[in-house]
Amino acid sequence: MRSDTERNRRHLIKAAARLFENSPTPVSLAEIAKHAEVSTATAYRHFSSVEEVLHAFRAQVGSELRDFSARQTSSGMAKLEAVSRHWVSLVLEHGGAMAQMRSHRGYLERLREGTGYLTPQAEALAEPLRQTTEELGLEDLGDEALYLWNALFDPRDILDLIKSGRTEDEAAGRLVAALRGALIGWAAAEQPQAD
Repeated sequence: MRSDTERNRRHLIKAAARLFENSPTPVSLAEIAKHAEVSTATAYRHFSSVEEVLHAFRAQVGSELRDFSARQTSSGMAKLEAVSRHWVSLVLEHGGAMAQMRSHRGYLERLREGTGYLTPQAEALAEPLRQTTEELGLEDLGDEALYLWNALFDPRDILDLIKSGRTEDEAAGRLVAALRGALIGWAAAEQPQAD
């Protein structure tokens, strides 16, 4: 990609994130283009919709999480906690823009079909979740472990916890503890029940 093309794309993504952070009403691609200081035609050359810009933004944040995960020297629950806490920090850093994305399709469906913005996030978490279930003496839960993580670490709910008075550290700690319990409970439900 040419440097000016890449620069325009970055500016569009950054402008969208700023607009969604502060806008109580829907944002148009024309508004994003204006704030990125590019023409609307240029915006449409890069993205066909506002949703596509948000997907690119979410993929960028997911890549930050994946890179953070790759740099960790810990493993298992310690790594999962570090990566999860970093996610909470990213959500707080990017705020409202992170809470804008909601799909009418379920997480597992989107994950399994390879929805682009979920891929880097899944790559960041797959190994720590696998190691954690092993540490806990559980069967590998595969994609369902990612499903549980996603259900607990939804950006809207993280922001809600912070707005309700929890500190970042408290919110992250409670979410990690809840995830540990959810993994154990989910695995236990898979075991045949004794009569």
